[in-house]
Amino acid sequence: MTITETEPVFVPVQTRSERFASTDVADFDAVTGREATWRYTPVARIATLFEQGLDGSRYEYDLRSDAGVSAEWVARDHELVGAAGVPEERASANAWSSFAEALLVTVTGQPGEAVLTRSTLGTADRAAHTVIHATAGSSATLVLRNTGDASLTENVEIVLDDGAQLTLVSVQEWSDESRQVSTHFASVGRDAHLKHIVVTLGGSFVRLNPAVHLAGPGAEIEAYGAYFADAGQYIEHQVYVFHDDQHQRSRVTYKGALQGASAHTVWIGDVLIGQKAVGTDSYEQNRNLVLTDGARADSVPNLEIEIGDIVGAGHASATGRFDDEQLFYLQSRGITEDEARRLVVRGFLVEIVQQIGSPELEEHLQAAIEAELAGGASAGERA
Repeated sequence: MTITETEPVFVPVQTRSERFASTDVADFDAVTGREATWRYTPVARIATLFEQGLDGSRYEYDLRSDAGVSAEWVARDHELVGAAGVPEERASANAWSSFAEALLVTVTGQPGEAVLTRSTLGTADRAAHTVIHATAGSSATLVLRNTGDASLTENVEIVLDDGAQLTLVSVQEWSDESRQVSTHFASVGRDAHLKHIVVTLGGSFVRLNPAVHLAGPGAEIEAYGAYFADAGQYIEHQVYVFHDDQHQRSRVTYKGALQGASAHTVWIGDVLIGQKAVGTDSYEQNRNLVLTDGARADSVPNLEIEIGDIVGAGHASATGRFDDEQLFYLQSRGITEDEARRLVVRGFLVEIVQQIGSPELEEHLQAAIEAELAGGASAGERA
């Protein structure tokens, strides 16, 4: 019998957890836009953020806290760097290869609020790395506020020790020309609870992808997102939740509004219930409200289940235009059409904003949403 050698058979990735990962940008091929993780993304708009040698030096930030939260710069070899996740795509790996020091934010206190603001990153391409460590038994709300100019690729690692309770709010109010590519890696320990909230209003291009590993029994994640895309604006969120132990719970709710020509949003939700995740309770949903012609919302929920003994798992997605009956009802009460539309959108997004739990920030964001609506009233022909 003659044995002949054959070419290796290509076996595609079978589950979300099998994707290739590396902290070295050289391990990733050039991005073409045909890759699974980039298939909806206009990669030409961020081409320079894939190039090696980005500025990864320190930057100015402002931290205000009444919650036992501190911040310091640490070396790349700090024990917490890499504790929450590893890049699965080139932009994230480029940020990892480029940063000189990581900003370590440590949460040790009891209930309170801290706000970390970045407003002077500038227009030059740069990389950054942030590690947020919630110590065992701690409880706090941490707000990451992004304003001003930016051309940024970054990684944010979120590590919750056993029993920690953290609400993390990431607010994107960049200038109109700013670009941001960000991956939020989270590792949630035994009986710890992470509430992760993303509010994206500003920037020309924002891609912010949370990847959550529920690592310990009883771990929980509530992931919320609210976004508003104007004419020419691109906003993308890819959310990944990995249930990897017993009796865990996850809830994912993202809601977006779009108005104006070429406004484009992308939401992809991946939930993986692993072989050890007995008693999992999981649900993810995405809702989009299209306000004008010419806007586009892509929404793709995915669910993988590797074990049968779970409490429940489900997903939902819906994209639609204004409800004519709602508008008719409001107008019949003497409200103008423009005001009625604003009320509908505000009510649509307020569910997410109210999850923050900070009255001052919630009021600011509701005013910002009103400004987006007023500013884009003539952005395009109404749907």
